[in-house]
Amino acid sequence: MSKTTRDSRLAIVLDVDDLNLACLMADAVHPWMGVAKVGLELFATAGPDAVRAMTDRGYEVFADLKFYDIPTQVGRAAAQIGRTGVRWLTVHTSGGLDVLKAGVEGLAEGSGGAAQVLGVTILTSDADRSRDVLEKRVALARDAGCGGVICSAADIGVVKEVAPELKRVVPGIRLPGSSHNDQASVATPQAAIASGASILVVGRTVTADVQGLTIRSEHLAKSLADMADKARQLATTIQAPS
Repeated sequence: MSKTTRDSRLAIVLDVDDLNLACLMADAVHPWMGVAKVGLELFATAGPDAVRAMTDRGYEVFADLKFYDIPTQVGRAAAQIGRTGVRWLTVHTSGGLDVLKAGVEGLAEGSGGAAQVLGVTILTSDADRSRDVLEKRVALARDAGCGGVICSAADIGVVKEVAPELKRVVPGIRLPGSSHNDQASVATPQAAIASGASILVVGRTVTADVQGLTIRSEHLAKSLADMADKARQLATTIQAPS
């Protein structure tokens, strides 16, 4: 399949503690998915090398590091992350306007304006989801100059009302019949896109068979093939007419 078929609306979650395994996972879904999510586990393992490994493969990188600290520290750290070549960095909106602004300014400085902050609104594992809190956090992200927010599919409508200009990056995506795991709010790919999601963050519904394996596992080749097949199904689903 040609590179042009890759979908920039699909982000593969690389939540593993081995960069070599993460690279194999990224290669398996490369024909269909255009964004790689580097989270805390992989970044703690490999640091900026994880970002470079994905950008070298042609991925846009979503650094899901969920910064939450005093503004000075967030700004300085965001500047360093910006220099790694990421496209997006997450910062908690619950930290307040000054923290978000520091993240936005630091990331812009480090990336030369090429990267944007995504404000984390309410974690999808949190069952206590107040509309009032959500509206305030989305407004903070907008006012701070964030490029988008992380929100559940159920919250897309609120985000569109408060800040329609922001990207809506949606985790908790599950293929029909998949387990919810620890996510309190999940959605199918087609439903999330129909609701107005900009990017779907796709994890265990595609990667579950690979997580927990090592690069020496006798089951790895089959698990990677299964992962690729699920990615193909997912990409086909959101490209099909509703």
